[in-house]
Amino acid sequence: MPIWDEKHLRAATYAAGVALWSWNVETDAITLDEGAYDLWGVSKDQEKVTFEILSENIHPADLERVRSAFAATRAVVGSYEIDFRILSGNDIRWISARGQGDDADIADGVMFGIFLDVTQRKQAEEANELLAGEMSHRVMNLLHIATALTQITSRSAVTKEDMAQKLTHRLMALGRAQELVRPTPGRKNDGALLGDLISVVLAPYDEKGASVRIRVSVPKMKVGEASSTTLALVIHELATNSAKYGALSVASGTLDVSCNANDDEVVVMWTERGGPPVVAPVPPQGFGSKLVHRTMAAQLGGTIAFDWSEEGLVVTLRMGKDRLAH
Repeated sequence: MPIWDEKHLRAATYAAGVALWSWNVETDAITLDEGAYDLWGVSKDQEKVTFEILSENIHPADLERVRSAFAATRAVVGSYEIDFRILSGNDIRWISARGQGDDADIADGVMFGIFLDVTQRKQAEEANELLAGEMSHRVMNLLHIATALTQITSRSAVTKEDMAQKLTHRLMALGRAQELVRPTPGRKNDGALLGDLISVVLAPYDEKGASVRIRVSVPKMKVGEASSTTLALVIHELATNSAKYGALSVASGTLDVSCNANDDEVVVMWTERGGPPVVAPVPPQGFGSKLVHRTMAAQLGGTIAFDWSEEGLVVTLRMGKDRLAH
């Protein structure tokens, strides 16, 4: 049988990323091991560590929750666990504090427990929640799009066979647009011409020979592999909203997409006319709006601005020319 001495236990806890703490319930002094000092960013020269000292590093949004949990620690029956954020310089870390309540295993007025750095786990959970939210948003959008495309097609179809054929073509065009928004893994994407990319995404909503007109007028410009997917996502989101609420939702609506470019910046103008009365949304923003703003800023280094004028929605997309080429 192996003999577990203090040296071995410390090596094991360090390897597992476990930091140790003890709390003297009579003096309120908290003792930390070296790992806990590093985790909290507290100076080892601190004469006495208390909860109030540690609380200076707790994220303000979590402080009262952690304070209440700390005060109730001794009354908890069985084991307890609380996750919270701490500020470490410019970084935010997630810590899980664990121990035994109800004075279990208390010795000479001292309780014992551990801290775990669970930042990676929390970041993974947040990423999964974001992905789930995005996927849910996309599914709902596809249902709305299918309904809108059916209504658009019914306005110009003469027979049910004609409607079936036109609707099939539009759904196939929508499929091609989806490939741009979410390309197949492992498939090389060489980018696209800006005009071709916008036209492919908007093709399902066009009613050739009917009253709705979509006009795309942009200079011949190459969009890089990463940027083509990103920009397609933004255009797709704008088109979806227009088909649900804006100019593309009615037979009299029109959409003009134009572009100006200089040495440093590309500006795309999205102009809707002839649609229903325009009403600016009331904050907070929906998931789609947040997605568009985040995508423009993080991946294209640009901005998106909405002008809810009486004549119709005008959207201005500004992007760095160098970012668009990648």
